[in-house]
Amino acid sequence: MEELKAGSFFGQTNRTFHLDGILLTDTEYTVDKVDWHYHENAYFTFILAGQILEGNRKEKYHCAPGSLLFHNWQEPHYNIKPEGYTRGFHLEIQKEWFRELLPDSEVAEGSMQIDNPTVKLLFYQIFKETRLQDTLLYPAVESLLLQAFTTLLPQERKVYKNPPWVARLKELLHDRYPDTLSLKTLAAEVNIHPVHLSRDFPKYFHCSLGDYIRKVRTQKSFSLFYDKERSLTEIALQCGFSDQSHFTRSFKALNGLTPSAFRKIMLER
Repeated sequence: MEELKAGSFFGQTNRTFHLDGILLTDTEYTVDKVDWHYHENAYFTFILAGQILEGNRKEKYHCAPGSLLFHNWQEPHYNIKPEGYTRGFHLEIQKEWFRELLPDSEVAEGSMQIDNPTVKLLFYQIFKETRLQDTLLYPAVESLLLQAFTTLLPQERKVYKNPPWVARLKELLHDRYPDTLSLKTLAAEVNIHPVHLSRDFPKYFHCSLGDYIRKVRTQKSFSLFYDKERSLTEIALQCGFSDQSHFTRSFKALNGLTPSAFRKIMLER
């Protein structure tokens, strides 16, 4: 089985950034099928455009734009790329970085798919930092990465065991983000009282219901930016925003740039 050294991925590498303990790689996937292999470093794969199927010994991940996977070091897996343009952004992390900055944290073994919209938005911001190419790249990326791990690692906050309604509610919020959602409707869908839902939502989602929905809708919009035929107004409406103005305000509040500015960054190679 082939081991890929730091910075090596199957495809055409557009840009690589070597930071202290962190390596960033922007890759266009050009190989239809990649046999079993593993990587020297732990890393995140963030799909910016296109589709890819990735499998390991336990499960398969069908990755669309906006999909985020984490792989621990030396985790065997394979890839299948459907026809069409596919682009991925990789963030590799050396063991020394973990030992120095997260010495008491246990990083998940194997691979996992991450659907937390807060973490995904952080990765879009990391990608944005690589396009700015200024002297703040390393501290900006490291800060954003630590925010992501703070969100993901359970020991960073009080952990509540998820009741069954949490998984169902998360599914509703991710699958029906364009719908007009009311607290009463959501509570009825998961069979709990609206007061119970509003009180307990922050325990399990670590933000308010409104903030979570805005993050989901904004994160979904990124996956549509590569479709040049879609206007920003069409994207706004498809993602559940009432109009482009509302979309722009929410997007800029979360990402620091307007949708048009961020779309321009994502389309660059």
